[in-house]
Amino acid sequence: MIHTFLKEEEIGKFIEKVNVLLTFRISDGLIKRAKNLQWIQSMASGVDAIVKLPSLRKEVLLTSTRGIHAPQMAEMAILLMLSLNRNFPQIIRNQDKGIWERWPAKLLYQKKVGILGIGAIGEEIARKCKAFGMTVFGIDIVQRKVDAVDYSYGPEDLLKVVQEVDYLIIVVPLTPQTRKMVGTKVLSSMKPTAFLINIGRGEIIDENALIHSLESGKIAGAALDVFSQSPYPKIMHYGGLRM
Repeated sequence: MIHTFLKEEEIGKFIEKVNVLLTFRISDGLIKRAKNLQWIQSMASGVDAIVKLPSLRKEVLLTSTRGIHAPQMAEMAILLMLSLNRNFPQIIRNQDKGIWERWPAKLLYQKKVGILGIGAIGEEIARKCKAFGMTVFGIDIVQRKVDAVDYSYGPEDLLKVVQEVDYLIIVVPLTPQTRKMVGTKVLSSMKPTAFLINIGRGEIIDENALIHSLESGKIAGAALDVFSQSPYPKIMHYGGLRM
């Protein structure tokens, strides 16, 4: 028997009968009431939001959809790089206002991109970056040969890599080790012409440090698909692209 719900409050007492749960996120209050729950299938690649729930019993099986989002997220990364490169948000704003304005177009061709996290999504991003003629720097805790990655580094070399690249794309999962991994030191080490793109988890970036870097012009811009708090309570427009 399968039941579908759009909101948690619609589940009601049925949660007490559930054996298998398919979800993106769930509250701890609901998990606490799921006495017969045996298996949670996360519809997201990461399971950090579920793992941290205090009432999640150890015997409950937790699985994810790791791997199926690689093409979608890789295309999102390319979209954000192109949007930042061509200042596409300003093009749309000018179009709405009927303003005709020209500026030099920048290319991804022959640029350097650093990908923080070479999993299924990171690999797919690397392949698409190579199609644009880019040099790819991969940063991951696991060192392995990936054909589309030109240079491989460990997390300890992150500061070294960000000094070289024109784009830093964050794809790593949220763990105690990656929380606020991209903070003042990393941002201040980036080139003033470089862009930051986050399609991983919002908590990986120190958002206060990022705002300071954008306001002070330490980096050229940022494109964020995720935030530490969603929806973000304050709209940011600093020449970067807010998603």
